[in-house]
Amino acid sequence: MSAQVLILYTGGTIGMIQTEQGLAPASGLQERIEMALGMSVNTLPSFEVLEISPLIDSANITPKHWTKLTSILATHWKDYEGFVILHGTDTMAYTASALSFMLGACTKNIILTGSQIPLGMNRSDATSNLQAALSLAVFHKIPDVSLVFDGKLMRGNRIQKVSSNHIEAFQVPNDDLLGELAIDIKLHPDRMIKSNEENSTPLIENRIVCFITGAVSVITLHPSQPITVFQSLLDDENCKAIVLLTYGAGNVPDQNPAFLSFLTEAMLRKKNIVNVTQCLHGGVSQGAYATGSILSSMNVLSGRDMTLEAAFCKLHWLIATGETYHGILEKWNTNYCGEFTSL
Repeated sequence: MSAQVLILYTGGTIGMIQTEQGLAPASGLQERIEMALGMSVNTLPSFEVLEISPLIDSANITPKHWTKLTSILATHWKDYEGFVILHGTDTMAYTASALSFMLGACTKNIILTGSQIPLGMNRSDATSNLQAALSLAVFHKIPDVSLVFDGKLMRGNRIQKVSSNHIEAFQVPNDDLLGELAIDIKLHPDRMIKSNEENSTPLIENRIVCFITGAVSVITLHPSQPITVFQSLLDDENCKAIVLLTYGAGNVPDQNPAFLSFLTEAMLRKKNIVNVTQCLHGGVSQGAYATGSILSSMNVLSGRDMTLEAAFCKLHWLIATGETYHGILEKWNTNYCGEFTSL
């Protein structure tokens, strides 16, 4: 092992440079990181950068990339003490959530980060985020797949991108921070998931799953929904599950015959449906209102206070591990990696 930390560079704003077509991912990041860190590199763990080929803008991320990332981690697992994944912010929450389900409680730290402004540019947040990620990658025990951004350590499957133009790009609306990085580093181990022999990752290669393309879809409810949206997902044989973004505490238009017919048909066709609120804070309280009580009778699962990204990735992961419609109904309420708040 020639370095303590492996930095996986997938692409994203943090490593982009200006081109004639606008900002685009660029190779040669190791040298640019060392230049940006300056003298502080001597106080941080040693690192090597592995650039994933081809580099991609995170808007182009698909579930296949989650499998590829985990395979790369498995290949290098024994060679490094910790891992930092540089990723674009647009789909950071999806990748962090997917990895959290695939890897469980990690025996080595896996920390994602990125930036709102590319490394080396004026007022960039990239250097501080990199310094924070490297500071946490080795010398502290963090079993959660996590994100460090703007001085905050967050559980990966609870994050949401809330701003496209503020440095504070991410929040965990329904969770507590795992740590804060100010003058001192303050971590909260009691908030982290617990490692044990059953869910830790000594054999990370056993955690690799191949996701099914198009297995999960998302419907955002809005007034006067076109019914063709419902029918297209019912007829799509690849679509095995749907995240339903509902109003308020999980309410749906129970006076809409087309919508109710969709729920019934989805149950008959054995397509799992998960109810997640459109609200940033709080969660689903299925049955608190009459408009939401009908859902449980149609096997619609409560997403509790999960993010859209976590619910989407949990469904994808359960399907990829071979769970059937009834298997997902049975296992959905298992809190695998802190993805929802346990009562």
